Amino acid sequence: MQPTVACVVPCYNEEAAIAKVVRDLRASLPEALIYVYDNNSTDNTVAEAQKAGAIVRHEPRKGKGNVIRRAFADVEADALLIIDGDDTYDASRAREMVDLLFEGPYDQVVGARREVVETAYRAGHAVGNKMLTGAVRSLFGNDVSDMLSGYRVFSRRYIKSFPALSHEFETETEMTVHALSLRLPTAEMEVDFKDRPAGSVSKLRTYRDGWRILKLILGLTRRQRPSLFHSVIAGLLALVSLVLGIPVVADFIRTGDVPRFPTAILAASIMIIAMLVLMVGYILESFMHMRQEQARLAHLRYPAPSRSADSVQELMRDSAGRDA
Repeated sequence: MQPTVACVVPCYNEEAAIAKVVRDLRASLPEALIYVYDNNSTDNTVAEAQKAGAIVRHEPRKGKGNVIRRAFADVEADALLIIDGDDTYDASRAREMVDLLFEGPYDQVVGARREVVETAYRAGHAVGNKMLTGAVRSLFGNDVSDMLSGYRVFSRRYIKSFPALSHEFETETEMTVHALSLRLPTAEMEVDFKDRPAGSVSKLRTYRDGWRILKLILGLTRRQRPSLFHSVIAGLLALVSLVLGIPVVADFIRTGDVPRFPTAILAASIMIIAMLVLMVGYILESFMHMRQEQARLAHLRYPAPSRSADSVQELMRDSAGRDA
């Protein structure tokens, strides 16, 4: 018995491209179940997907993150591939990406985009991707070169340990940080990235979605690296306190008097606040380690990806027996 493979294609108004994406996936992965998740399309996306042979499901809440959360909860597979429905990614590489996941074994294989035409990236997107990816590499780890790629393959244990809290296009950032935080084995494979077909329109809003991704990175830093986040804030507060307080101390050393009591009180208060912020950061760091341990244990409840489905099922039965 072979391991199961599924493909999930989030879609919103992609009638011009969805049929080709489904056909390309079917040619590359004939054994896979292909799910097209319609996100309230107003065109013929659903009809085109059904004609191409896909299983169509619906997620009424708008946003790619909502689609991913729904799909990860609904679809059961040993390897789950996600790809955008706009035919910008090379779907013919799907077989190679799935094979790499099993051969690793890896928990995530990312299709790192290789631009094959100069117009594949909209103006500013390439720069924004590099800046945001660089920020994540600096904060969480260097094991990523294309954080915002929407072409990935996941193991079952990745999916079952991933909380999927994002709503829109920031979901790829959340996926990347989840893998980096738990140090999950991840590989990258270069894939061609090209223009959308005629009649297909991008739903990504450069500045709005870029700002949402940046806010998510800051939020993840606060949650995943609380000691660093609070140390920076505490350091800034301490600097303000020193700027205000050093002249007061200098006056006291020189004259023996404190002529500016309000400034002295303000400087002392800010320094106390800085110390409290630093302490809160260290306390939250302990809670963060507890959350990571729980996520890691949830991840370890499932076996590593393997071509031997019988051994996988046996391991899962043994795990269920121990739990009982």
